Amino acid sequence: MEREAQEARPVIIGVAGGSGSGKTTVVREIVRALGPDRVTLIQHDSYYLDRSGMTPAERAAVNYDHPDALETALLVDHVRDLLRGRPVRVPVYDFATHTRTADAVEAAPRRAVIVEGILVLTDPELRALMDIRVFVDTDADLRLIRRLERDVAERGRSIQSVVAQYLDSVRPMHLEFVEPSKRYAHLIVPEGGENTVAVDMLITKLRSITSAA
Repeated sequence: MEREAQEARPVIIGVAGGSGSGKTTVVREIVRALGPDRVTLIQHDSYYLDRSGMTPAERAAVNYDHPDALETALLVDHVRDLLRGRPVRVPVYDFATHTRTADAVEAAPRRAVIVEGILVLTDPELRALMDIRVFVDTDADLRLIRRLERDVAERGRSIQSVVAQYLDSVRPMHLEFVEPSKRYAHLIVPEGGENTVAVDMLITKLRSITSAA
C-alpha cells in the first residue's frame, strides 16, 4: 500500500521566468503532450493578495512584481494538499481592479501538477515541493513587447502605464528576484516555446516520470 501511495504522488513541475518570457507556451506544450486529463495547472498570479480595502490610487502604487504582493504561503498549502490527493480551491484574481473575486476554481490532483509564475523559484518552501524546476529565459526586449501586447489586450491597460510599470518595478524586480532564481532550475529553456529541442527534451523526461504510475 505504501508503494502504491508513493507511485500515485503527483509530479510537481515549477515553471518560472520573466514576464513575457514564453512560460505559457512551454506550459501549453507540456499539457498538450501529457494530456489535459493528466495535468493540473496552478498559476502563481491567482494568489495575488486582495487589495479591495485600498483606494484605486493605492492599488496602482503597489509593487506587484515583489514577492510580498503574493500569498505564496497559501499556494504552498495548496500544493501540499494536491500532493496528499486533496482538491483545492484556487482564488480568482481580477487584474483590472487588483482584487480577488468571490469565485474560486477547483483544482483536482492529477499525475502532473504545474506551478507557473515569474517568482515560483524564489520561495524556498515552494521550491522544495518541486520535482522538476524549469526557468524560461528570453531576451528583455522580447519580454517587454509580449508584456505590452498582453496587458493592453487582456488586462485593459494603456501602453503608457505598462511601460511605466516596467521601468518602475518589473525590470528592477526581475533583476533582484526573478533572474537570480535561475540558479535553482534543473533546466533552463532559452527562447521559451520557440526552443523546440529543449521543450521536447523536457516533455520526454516528463512522459517517462508520469508513465511510471
